[in-house]
Amino acid sequence: MAADNGMQSIKFYQIDAFAERLFSGNPAAVCVLDEPMANDLCQAIAAENNLSETAFVHLGVDGWQIRWFTPSDEVELCGHATLAAGFVLIELERVGGQSIEFSSAGGPLTVSREGSDYWLDFPAWPPVEVDADARLLPALGLSEQDLYGPVMMNNDYLLVLKDRAALRATTPDFTRLLEVEGRGAIVTAPDDDYDFVSRFFAPKVGVNEDPVTGSAHCLLIPYWSKRLNKVSLRAYQASARGGAVKCQMVEVTGGQNRVLIGGQAQLYLAGRLQLPS
Repeated sequence: MAADNGMQSIKFYQIDAFAERLFSGNPAAVCVLDEPMANDLCQAIAAENNLSETAFVHLGVDGWQIRWFTPSDEVELCGHATLAAGFVLIELERVGGQSIEFSSAGGPLTVSREGSDYWLDFPAWPPVEVDADARLLPALGLSEQDLYGPVMMNNDYLLVLKDRAALRATTPDFTRLLEVEGRGAIVTAPDDDYDFVSRFFAPKVGVNEDPVTGSAHCLLIPYWSKRLNKVSLRAYQASARGGAVKCQMVEVTGGQNRVLIGGQAQLYLAGRLQLPS
């Protein structure tokens, strides 16, 4: 949409995702476009926002399209910014009723509202045991004695620690973590208040520690569902902001299993970006 002054005017929202109240969960920006935007402009906006992710959505001939950019890179899948985008379209833009399906680089993704919760329907990525990069544990400030089981991986490393205290005490050296093979690292542990807790570090894509990471639960839910023999789980990402995540494992006969990732969202900011036409 072109503004009267010759500037391009874009709907812009900032949403706290996986947040039961403002100033918690993971903030994401959502830009609602009339048409696709050039990659370099998307990246410039994401860098200017300086949030872990900015989502760009537009209604194409085949339905809603979504892309995600960190301050430094485009990513193939992002959970909290998809939840934020679903909240914007369902609650604020009021399109699509109670459910929105997005086409994305990560495949078809659905966001559905149930009461005050928004649920992501995402692919399940069961982690598998790997021989970790020898630099991984030192970069995370961990040793073999801190681990409860082998190092696993599926896109990101997954390391299981003994308890929440060990998880809280994890102190990564982000400069050293940049040198480790793989995109990012998830640390997780059992917990007394939740089925599991986690943290996620991804300096390679410009996010040292992500407040609440929906895509990390594509690994976490299959792992903990199998370990605890539970289909429905309650999780918490123990970052400085923190956020509760509802989880459900969905077995699919003859196809890829899915995970349902649920949480609330809060509107922080609504306005327009004014950009040169």
